[in-house]
Amino acid sequence: MTSESTSESWRVGRLAEASGLTVRTLHHWDTIGLLSPSRRTAGGHREYTEADLARLYQVLALRSLGLALDTIAVCLDAGVDPTRLVRDHLAGVETSIEALGVLRDRLVRLDEELSAGHDPSATALVDAVRAVGRTGPEGGHALDRHLDAEQMRVLRTRAAALGPARHYLLEVEWPELYRRADRLRTAGTPATDRQVRRIVARMDELSALFTGGDAGISAGVKAAWHDDPAAMSGEPEAPAEDWRELAAYLDRARGISD
Repeated sequence: MTSESTSESWRVGRLAEASGLTVRTLHHWDTIGLLSPSRRTAGGHREYTEADLARLYQVLALRSLGLALDTIAVCLDAGVDPTRLVRDHLAGVETSIEALGVLRDRLVRLDEELSAGHDPSATALVDAVRAVGRTGPEGGHALDRHLDAEQMRVLRTRAAALGPARHYLLEVEWPELYRRADRLRTAGTPATDRQVRRIVARMDELSALFTGGDAGISAGVKAAWHDDPAAMSGEPEAPAEDWRELAAYLDRARGISD
């Protein structure tokens, strides 16, 4: 008997209860291919294995960092570093704990002043507002040649606001989208194909996320990619002409003429 057949498995109801998710959510994740059970009983019931639980943790950890399900799927398909994921998750949790601790201290001060029949001081109110704000959601030289100091500041500020999610968006999802698009291009898939358009739409969403929709910043980033694709992609061996052909292919998918 194999180790797989003797390892513990979980029916969907039990897993839902243990994870705090609903059965409907797990069924949906199965349907979209995000988390599918590795086994089925003779009667067709879903059974999740320990490997499935490991993937479930990855899904939940990435979701806790603010990533959308589509992004999570791309990250998992591309492969994520388990150590980096756990550390990012831990960093996010510790940041939340710290912010909630500050908020608790501020609220205790407000409660003490109100209980004593005093109106809370302006300082206490401002501290509380700041603490509440902390609990809310949160290229290098190639870019420097195409963006001014203020545009770089906007990019850095928006990227920093994303917290740990920034790593997965920039270093996992975005490169994977480019790889998928290039595979379609080299396979001869027309730029107008639905698959290509979906990839381009997601790329444009990510661009807007980091640039705030600023046309000047977007143009500067695009120029940096055109002039130094190796530096922008983080792949020193990336042939510049290949990247430029891919950029033209993506522009055709957007309906932009060469």
